[in-house]
Amino acid sequence: MSGFPVGLLLAAGSSRRFGSNKLLYPVRNGTPMLLLAAQQLVSVLPDSIIVINQQLLPYREPLQQLGLQVVVNEQAQQGMGSSIACGVRASEAATGWLITLADMPYLKTQTIQRLVARLSRGAAIVAPVIGQQRGHPVGFCQDYKAALLALHDDIGARQIIADHQQQLELVVTDDPGIIRDVDHVSDLVVSGTA
Repeated sequence: MSGFPVGLLLAAGSSRRFGSNKLLYPVRNGTPMLLLAAQQLVSVLPDSIIVINQQLLPYREPLQQLGLQVVVNEQAQQGMGSSIACGVRASEAATGWLITLADMPYLKTQTIQRLVARLSRGAAIVAPVIGQQRGHPVGFCQDYKAALLALHDDIGARQIIADHQQQLELVVTDDPGIIRDVDHVSDLVVSGTA
């Protein structure tokens, strides 16, 4: 087994604030946000998993063609925590996990590479930071498997990080994409040239 973590792309949210499934919205050259985020992750971590809900089942084949293992979270309505647990359960032998969000299409590939490098060199928990603001993706080594598997609500892994601040390594970046998620159509219009 290599020292590289498994990429976990979370794409099982409900997009309530967006008004429709935001992950299907074309972001760059007509490519939906879902496929853009997937392409970006597999370019760094070919062994990646995407966690989707039932609504995205029609996209299973193009996602698999990109090289992703597709996992359906039947409890997607429970929130992000359940999707993280679902992805970790599908890759329990991994040396670690880099948890990425499919609604963050402006994240730079170099940021993913730097986080993966830190995890691969033995970091326990990693997260990027710009200015004073911590962003995504976040990474965890194997030691946190049980805690990740126990997640079930919409808080995600935030509490695990809060409980283990001493183990957290921050990667300083100038990448605004780490804090730029898409919740409304206007987020895409404003950020359309990024």
